[in-house]
Amino acid sequence: MTAFPRGFVWGCATSAYQIEGAVAEEGRGPSVWDEFSRRPGVIRDGTTGDVACDHYHRYADDLQLLSRLGVGAYRFSISWPRVVPDGSGAVNETGLDHYERLVDLLLELGVEPYVTLFHWDLPLALEADGGWTNRRTCFRFVEYTQAVVGRLGDRVRRWITLNEPLSVIGAGYLAGRHAPGYRNPLKAVRALHHLLLAHGLAVKTIRALVPESEVGIANAFSPVHPLRATDERVARRMSAAVNGLFMDPILKGCYPPGLAPVIRLLNRGIRPGDMETIRAPLDFIGVNHYSRYIARRTFLPYIGFRLMKPVYEGALFTDMDWEVYPSGLYDILAWIRDEYDNPTVYVTENGAAYDDRRAEAEVDDTDRIAYLSAYLRHLNSARNDGCDVRGYFVWSFLDNFEWEYGLSKRFGLVYVDYDTQERIVKKSGRWYAEVCRTGVIPG
Repeated sequence: MTAFPRGFVWGCATSAYQIEGAVAEEGRGPSVWDEFSRRPGVIRDGTTGDVACDHYHRYADDLQLLSRLGVGAYRFSISWPRVVPDGSGAVNETGLDHYERLVDLLLELGVEPYVTLFHWDLPLALEADGGWTNRRTCFRFVEYTQAVVGRLGDRVRRWITLNEPLSVIGAGYLAGRHAPGYRNPLKAVRALHHLLLAHGLAVKTIRALVPESEVGIANAFSPVHPLRATDERVARRMSAAVNGLFMDPILKGCYPPGLAPVIRLLNRGIRPGDMETIRAPLDFIGVNHYSRYIARRTFLPYIGFRLMKPVYEGALFTDMDWEVYPSGLYDILAWIRDEYDNPTVYVTENGAAYDDRRAEAEVDDTDRIAYLSAYLRHLNSARNDGCDVRGYFVWSFLDNFEWEYGLSKRFGLVYVDYDTQERIVKKSGRWYAEVCRTGVIPG
């Protein structure tokens, strides 16, 4: 039996584009994902987020269901194009009204909102002006932040500026698998710096508007292990790119030493004072973690390494083909403790996709229970070893639109029938409800 302390935060997480639908209703403008998902062949099952879970219309029932799971916190994101349809200029008050109702209902149900301001759905109008490669987008983000925090700041205590800038850069600007769909290292480096600058500016904006609030950022983290002893150097370089690149600037005020010369060479737009802004003091770090990377040295252009799929007897993989490697969460939390003077941490995403099958009104997802149980045990070990971890959010509350995979991958504690929009709490959802109630991982 693994027991967590009283006061530990148990939650679930979602994001706007993945669940809301209603992409052209009540003043919402188009986002980069609306445009990207319509390109032929980019979404594996051919779906879009146009409807997704229809959460925009069904939020009240969904939040009642969330409350019945017994969670104490709900992490969700605001849709920037729903609040500022053109990315700048006029604010859509109807969009803000929706999020005000959502927050008020959460508080009525006794569930604390953790609000993410940017979870990848950049207004399309800003992409036409260069998107994150244009420094002006940082200041448009500040305007949007002012609108949201100005309306909700009297009720929302905890804010997350950005979700996974690594994924925006890696999948959106280098691999072309996510919106906006580039494969351009120069654009990637420019966008990287501007995302971090927007984060720092937003932190200062939130503190000015609501000084008593707590502010953080949700980064993606994965330990990087070498395939062979000869790959140790490249594994360290890759870890700097995956983990340090989005932590050193915000907590140390500089890019990782081995990467800084390349970043400054490719981005002449870094200005005096930028790094000080990016290093604006934070109250917590959000850790999004799913698996680990295995690195092998190659002569690939730009990067010089290849990610390998682990092959060993007994290896387990989720439906995303990601290795189940629970000790990786301990490794990451311990690294953050040791490298960055033990900041306060929330695990803001952790979970697994499996090929869930509905049998009448039952979804027996025992693989997901085993996954969550194993990762939570390693989280508690890290906490017992001095890591300042205050809470845990399962990804995800609902099955949803899983980006390039469309509706084909199911991460939810709650099954969504996309034909009827029926919700069914999976076996893992009932298991997690008991964990939330008792603070104990059984077995």
